[in-house]
Amino acid sequence: MKYYNTLLGKSFNQNDQKRLGFGAFACCLVIALTLCTVFKPFVASIFSLNIQLVAQNGRNVIKSEEFNISYVMGANIVSEVKHEATPVVNLLKPNSSEQRKPIFLNLPKSSGTKPTLHNDTSAVLEEAKAKIKNVGRPIICNFSEPRSDICEMNGNVRVHGSLSTIFFPSPDNISDTWSIRPYARKDDAIAMKNVTRITIKTTLKSPKGNNLPICTHNHSIPAVIFSTSGYIGNHFHDFTDVIIPLFLTSREFNGEVQFMVTNKDAWWLNKYIEVLKSLSKYEIIDLDKEDKVHCFPKVIVGLRHHKEFGIDPLKSQFSIGEFRNLLRNSYSLKKETAIKLGGKLKRKPRLLMITRKKTRSFMNEMEIVKMAQSLGFEVILAEANANLKQFAQLVNSCDVMMGVHGAGLTNIVFLPENAILVQIVPLGKMDWLAKTDFGIPSMEMNLRYLEYQIVEHESSLIKQYPIDHPVIKDPYSVTKKGWFAYRSVYMDKQDVNLDVNRFKPTLLKTLELLYK
Repeated sequence: MKYYNTLLGKSFNQNDQKRLGFGAFACCLVIALTLCTVFKPFVASIFSLNIQLVAQNGRNVIKSEEFNISYVMGANIVSEVKHEATPVVNLLKPNSSEQRKPIFLNLPKSSGTKPTLHNDTSAVLEEAKAKIKNVGRPIICNFSEPRSDICEMNGNVRVHGSLSTIFFPSPDNISDTWSIRPYARKDDAIAMKNVTRITIKTTLKSPKGNNLPICTHNHSIPAVIFSTSGYIGNHFHDFTDVIIPLFLTSREFNGEVQFMVTNKDAWWLNKYIEVLKSLSKYEIIDLDKEDKVHCFPKVIVGLRHHKEFGIDPLKSQFSIGEFRNLLRNSYSLKKETAIKLGGKLKRKPRLLMITRKKTRSFMNEMEIVKMAQSLGFEVILAEANANLKQFAQLVNSCDVMMGVHGAGLTNIVFLPENAILVQIVPLGKMDWLAKTDFGIPSMEMNLRYLEYQIVEHESSLIKQYPIDHPVIKDPYSVTKKGWFAYRSVYMDKQDVNLDVNRFKPTLLKTLELLYK
């Protein structure tokens, strides 16, 4: 041992020891940098906003997955900086699912601070980085939302109706073309099948000016372009896919906006004419029949969509309460709040039973009516009809609304504040669907919600299938066959025969709530 200690003492003099220390420090630094590089994609979303360059349909795109907002600058799309923590977005080649190596652009929390590049980038990315600072962005597009694509153009926008084309001078003199189907179910092939594609073209500047079609009609207000195709005609889809998204997209203009509709359905527009007039003071233009060129200072193609039958307060300056107030004004709804029992007022609470004729109908309506009347309710039987204003006023006059899961329950939008929805849920494990479509939305509308799930002997399916059949005992086995197989059984072949004794406690609960 003494021999080795002596050897070490001779080999490592003071200078050698210093060099060894520096070498060890350098090795540690290299290891640390390597670890940071390897694990950066996993921690980047915690500390900064990461935006990536994506090639989409031949265009250079930068996207933010968390907020799903992109800015188009002619051929370039740049995400708006709204938050400093955003998950990583995969890079895709044009028309391919093959992933490419990410290029990260780290943006500080302050949008006025110059972004810092962490990797070598192309000239396109440098150009995009510079444009993030621009205040007057001429084109803003969002292609990342799951339900709706939307583009907003500011400036010299020209709309040629019969060509379904929007012309816009390219901000960077780069010609580009893309299209949007302006209906809020973009991934539903059946819904989108007949929705017209609206083409957007950024045009090059010629020596004599912008190479744009000549304006035949000039407008001083913005325009919103949407479709009345898809699933319109179904009351739930009317509100979820068009009416609420149209409110979200156009409300900021306070009526000073021009609606342009493609796939025009005159019956649908007439049905909802009151609410459409509340959103726009101008006659709707049928885009498909317009051979003229309409010029606007601003055009929005497509509609903003947040979720099923509702509004996300984190994504909009408007709330579902404001939407309900708009409906109150549109349809002259007088009743603001549901009855409160227990005071001097002796009026009976009004119970509206939504009836259905074709499917999921009540098989024992009068038995239910008599039981409800015995509890002290004034009962009204009604099926939603085409005269929406008349029906909205009827719904608004009631304190409780009950019905089997279906589009008729969409009329809760007309109920007064603190009213109660009682949703009858048929067989078929519809818990999630019932809560998503009407349970959660009703509570967000400041209504109270009760749910009654029927059992086997209350369903007409018990007469069609043996008690031990999978349709009765294992609805998940039907679900595995697909939505249409599920719908054909539980939605289209099932009626409800309520056990009034079993249902009675639910109505007693509504009375208890009306006392609060």
